[in-house]
Formats: sequence, C-alpha cells, structure tokens
Amino acid sequence: MTEVLAERSFRGLAEAEAIESVHDELDGLWNDAPFVEAMDQMTFTTAVIESASNIVQHALPAEAQRPVELGVDISVRSTLLQARVSAFYAKPPLGQLEPGTPDEDSESGRGLALIEALVTTVTFERQDGTNIWILSKSPQA
Repeated sequence: MTEVLAERSFRGLAEAEAIESVHDELDGLWNDAPFVEAMDQMTFTTAVIESASNIVQHALPAEAQRPVELGVDISVRSTLLQARVSAFYAKPPLGQLEPGTPDEDSESGRGLALIEALVTTVTFERQDGTNIWILSKSPQA
C-alpha cells in the first residue's frame, strides 16, 4: 500500500458538537493535502460528515451508564482516501445496513444511499462492541 500523506483523527462523545470538530479535522486534512482535487474533497467530506451525523443521531448505547463515542480516523494516500467512522460502546445497528431506495416521504435509508453514491466503497464491521464504517474513495485521476 502507498504511504500515508496526511491523516487526522477525532474521538469524543457522539453529540452534535462533535460534528463541528470532525469538520475542523477535515479542513485541516485538506490543508495538509492540497493536491486532492476539490471535487474529491467535497464528496469525501460529505460522506464522512453524513456517516458521523448518522452515529450522533441514531447510535444507541450498549450500556445505560456508558454513552456512545464517535471516532473518525481519516487518511490520504496518493491513490486512496479512507475514513474509519466508529461508534464506540454502541449497540449493533438495527435493521439492514444496505441502502434502500426509500420512497419520497421516507427519511430512513437515505443517508447510507448518499454515502455510497459519494465514495468508491463502504464496508461495515463490528469489533469489540464497536460499529465501524470504512469509507474509501479513489481520487479522480
């Protein structure tokens, strides 16, 4: 795999304020990686923020006494943009993890469909009580 050219991380409580912190990390990342095309920056940023927002809005704690934490680890390589968006101490997601084609009045399923439209691949894994979405995008040549 190619060398990591820029990277940023965030971890904190899965609260609305965390989204602004993730935005700040992404802004810093693009300052460190100005060679990434503006369109790739915009689409990848949108996908990461949508994923983080889904955790803030929908993740439920596995234990009442321990709140869900949001983690975002982002790396830039010459051939790959990648983010690991994690929900620490969360219950497994309910329902399908595949985007649907929701009807025009439905809100459910739109976020994952949007994310998948913006990146090359989205994978999900659950490790040690943590839900992890891995977003990968191959930058435009």
